[in-house]
Amino acid sequence: MKELSAAETNQLLEAATDFAFYPGILNEASVKEFLDRFSLPFIINALQTKAEVPGLENVLVNCLERIFRTKYGSSLIPQYMSFLQVGLQADSEAVRCLTCKIVSFLFEDLSDKSVHPSQLIITYNIYPLLLHCLVNGDERVAAASMDAIKSIASSSEGIATIFPAESSEATDLKHLAAKCSSLGRVRILSLIVKLFSVSRAVAEVIASLNLLGLIEAEVRKTEDTLATLNALELLFEMAESEHASEFLPKTSLLQLLGSIIRNASLESMLRSRAMVISGRMLSRENIFTFIDETTKSGAEFLLLRSLEAARFLGEAAFDRHKGGKQLAALHAFGDIVGASRSENRILLKGEAEEILRRLIYEIASKTSKLTPSGLFLSVLQQDSEMRLAGYRLISSLVGRQWCLMEVCSRQEIISIVTDAYMETTKIGMEAKYNCCFAIQKALANTNPKSDSALAAISGKLQEAVKRGPFLAEKNRYAQPTVTTDQRF
Repeated sequence: MKELSAAETNQLLEAATDFAFYPGILNEASVKEFLDRFSLPFIINALQTKAEVPGLENVLVNCLERIFRTKYGSSLIPQYMSFLQVGLQADSEAVRCLTCKIVSFLFEDLSDKSVHPSQLIITYNIYPLLLHCLVNGDERVAAASMDAIKSIASSSEGIATIFPAESSEATDLKHLAAKCSSLGRVRILSLIVKLFSVSRAVAEVIASLNLLGLIEAEVRKTEDTLATLNALELLFEMAESEHASEFLPKTSLLQLLGSIIRNASLESMLRSRAMVISGRMLSRENIFTFIDETTKSGAEFLLLRSLEAARFLGEAAFDRHKGGKQLAALHAFGDIVGASRSENRILLKGEAEEILRRLIYEIASKTSKLTPSGLFLSVLQQDSEMRLAGYRLISSLVGRQWCLMEVCSRQEIISIVTDAYMETTKIGMEAKYNCCFAIQKALANTNPKSDSALAAISGKLQEAVKRGPFLAEKNRYAQPTVTTDQRF
């Protein structure tokens, strides 16, 4: 590589600085004009020779990123694959980070359909180099390499590249996770989670290769609270994926979460996190399709197979001393009773419904509130976030006759859900209205006119529903108290 003269270096530094840090959006014409003055080989040569000029590397890295991020720039990437090879192995973290980003640009912006990015990745052996960056790079390099690998996985050819029929030690994720540092292992697990959400095809390959077993093994390390908590965070992210309900129930993760929830000797933060993840996973409407042929929903699975976990969840949901953990438990318990399911799927099978009813009464009997209605009221008397979770829970429960009667037995609950001034935020008003509407609808189906007390409650609820979520009582807004002077 030819060393640049001082004049050439200074000229490039000045022009590249203006280009790299231009405040607006650079169009294709600007990129072409710049490259007409300084060719890509010239810029890359300057970057690789590392002329001892303060700030040169940073400027050139930013300059090249802006060039390759454009459509015109990305069209040039296939001509510089050898530069990617060298860049991914550079000593400079900034150069490696840039190169990982350029791999992503290759898949995102390439308009030439005759060029196959996945084939270029194979030909130039790019994927193993990206994995090396993932495991050994700094935080920025690891994040950029992960994004690049996700981009590769966006096509069927890319999936075959990441998960070849015969993988080597350099590309086998299980092997890498076993031999690398604890930080590298966490990054490998994070990559698996990211890839899982790319597409069903990728999720299926991950499941078939039993890569989910790596996360299971990490969750089992309950003697290391930090490691388990990290694994639970990854599992929470995975549970967000639309493919989670199909593949996660085929592992032992649900049972594992249940055992964490039941284990009173574990840190409370682990148990509460496991509780939230269980609620998230089991709230999926289609999870019953994959969980077990004898169950209709994930909630039934929990109540019928892991009652202790459900009991712990319910007790935490109504424990005012738990703070944020109570809030998480309320939302998770709301998912179990049907808050995240469609209206016609809220109710469970007979046995599961009866277990749910007995469980709530049992929890209430062990508190000073004594009854479910007392529990509901105690939640609605807390702060706004807790009330939101309470509205959500009650909205799903009142479809059960026993719960409807419990709610109607406490005038304080009816007063709260019909109070036009109780909530001041949009989300709060909507949640309260939905709760009021759910109670009114359930009550209307019971012919309340036969009972004068219920008829009065029904009327109050109907009036609140007619006002809507945002329209409060008349004269709610301030009225003017100062009038214009009478001049005559």
